[in-house]
Amino acid sequence: MTPCAHAPAMRNSKYQQYYNQSVIQVHYRLAKNLTQRELQVRMDSDAGLSGLNVFFVLICGIIILENLLVLVAVFRNKKFHSAMFFFIGNLAFSDLLAGSAYIANIFLSGPRTFRLVPVQWFIREGTAFIALAASVFSLLAIAIERYIAITKVKVYGSNKTCRMFLLIGTCWATSVVLGGLPIMGWNCMDALHECSTVLPLYSTRYIFFVVTIFSAILLSIVILYVRIYLIVRHSQQEAASSPAYALLKTVTIVMGVFIVCWLPAFSVLLLDTSCDMASCPVLSHADVFFGLATLNSALNPLIYTLRSKDMRREFLRVLCCWGLLHCGQTAHPCLLPLKSTSSMEHCTHKQEQQSTPIMQDCTSV
Repeated sequence: MTPCAHAPAMRNSKYQQYYNQSVIQVHYRLAKNLTQRELQVRMDSDAGLSGLNVFFVLICGIIILENLLVLVAVFRNKKFHSAMFFFIGNLAFSDLLAGSAYIANIFLSGPRTFRLVPVQWFIREGTAFIALAASVFSLLAIAIERYIAITKVKVYGSNKTCRMFLLIGTCWATSVVLGGLPIMGWNCMDALHECSTVLPLYSTRYIFFVVTIFSAILLSIVILYVRIYLIVRHSQQEAASSPAYALLKTVTIVMGVFIVCWLPAFSVLLLDTSCDMASCPVLSHADVFFGLATLNSALNPLIYTLRSKDMRREFLRVLCCWGLLHCGQTAHPCLLPLKSTSSMEHCTHKQEQQSTPIMQDCTSV
């Protein structure tokens, strides 16, 4: 039989292994340098959630509620029906997905890992990677939108909605493809020597590729914000006190918090591509770094709340509607109109009539 005839057979055999439960046992034993006895102890363990996992489950619950609150606030209030707030809502949805994925990961980890078949394992880890990719691409979309809004004329014209949905759609399509590459075949099931220590069914080449892509995107975002800062600074005499910095500061803080939260996890993943468990024992604590990275999804809604008075008011209105707060008002708070202190709505109309690039007070929350 020719080599070409062997290739389809090898691919079919590889995908058939997606439903073989023993594959995960083999990969974990080799990748984590376990003896058969140590592996059996892990498989037979019936311990419940550790204190740290309980803490992260509670944090993930808060993440889901916070970002659900952001989504409800954005979509129920017409004053927030602008491109920038829809991008914030898109970031909130990716954070909500990240919190949900991490809860599922916790409850399907430990001894329960060895009861999964590879296709279930790929879905468990792939969902987390999709959420991470969506967060990174959402930050990039926000940066692109801010840059276009600062440098172009009449950005709130008829092509505004088209560009917004194109950016959001591209964000999620790319995230799904990037997170789905391992289940589509880019894994180490037919090459055990290429397996990751932290994620034993993932190829170290794939992990290096993902970390490189994310690092390049974050660097691009930094470059865009530096250019925006320089444009605004050179366009106003009193740039330091200008309201044009309000939204720029908010999204810059969001990006900075993302980098701080995810940098340790990215470092561990990068270390995983060139080091094994024996040489780098820190890899055995990778779940702690991923848990800390998940805190980023809880911090973003707090940043919006602290930076935007309109967001704070709308959050209170939604909480009153849900009965979580006693508003002490005779009229039902859900029916009270929101009096905006923001220049966003004013700037939307102002920008439509502008014939010069937007450099002034129309980017403030």
